[in-house]
Amino acid sequence: MLTRAFGWHRPGETPCGRSVPIAEAHALLELSRSPHLTQQELAERLNLQKSTVSRLVSHLCRRGWIERRRCEEDRRAYELFLTDVGVSMAEDLAEARGAKMAGVLLKVPDAERAAVLAALDTLIQAIHESDL
Repeated sequence: MLTRAFGWHRPGETPCGRSVPIAEAHALLELSRSPHLTQQELAERLNLQKSTVSRLVSHLCRRGWIERRRCEEDRRAYELFLTDVGVSMAEDLAEARGAKMAGVLLKVPDAERAAVLAALDTLIQAIHESDL
């Protein structure tokens, strides 16, 4: 039910209503938080297979949102950089996500908000511990 409520079952659109595939949005947001990630580091953060991230990165490069450059320390690896257009897209996605979540939290009664947020933290921890 939570999956449908947030729209996570629509992979071509973010839950905040942007026409960007969810995987691409998550990749952009990770790269905005930590510029210069390698493809391997991005795969680990997104909990995706290397081959999936390789295709994802290729698609983001074609869109002009990121650049891939050889890593200076390890010439076998690539570092990923947001382009100016990618930075703008990541900022737009972050703003839309923040507005969506703020709106959702405003619908939770004040007296219950802290408990809801604590329950979400517990759920996230349980997911991480169960290797989903």
